[in-house]
Amino acid sequence: MVNSVEKQIQQLLEKGGEFNVQLDLEELKASLVAADVSCFRADCSRARNRSAVFRAVVKAVDYPEFFGSSFDGFYDCLTDTLMDSKAGVALLFDDLHSADPDLERDMPRLMDVLEEVAEYAREQGKIFAYGIKHGGRHPDAEPGEVRNWSDTAE
Repeated sequence: MVNSVEKQIQQLLEKGGEFNVQLDLEELKASLVAADVSCFRADCSRARNRSAVFRAVVKAVDYPEFFGSSFDGFYDCLTDTLMDSKAGVALLFDDLHSADPDLERDMPRLMDVLEEVAEYAREQGKIFAYGIKHGGRHPDAEPGEVRNWSDTAE
């Protein structure tokens, strides 16, 4: 008997698209890697806007150049990475603070682009899967306290 997780993984391998981040991600990754799907994790923990999310993706997939904050460039990055892969790509947006005001406005377009890439992958006979682990909202700035990317260790 096929369990629910195995069934979801099988559907993902057939169609791609969004995966449930509540699944056992190690089991999911093992299944994807066994199917020659390249797996990437974009650390979005510090991202407060679309450009920072895109930088996290560029870093995760080792894309050779940063394309700014353009959704067209984001699409190109993902489709180029997809075409360079053997069977497809899986991308986890880890700790995406989608409730931050700037990101909240961009989430519908981000989701549209991810679905467009998944459709492109199907047309090419490949898989594009993505998952989003939402991180809520960044804490508001404290008066008199300056936070910047260099304040935290990597």
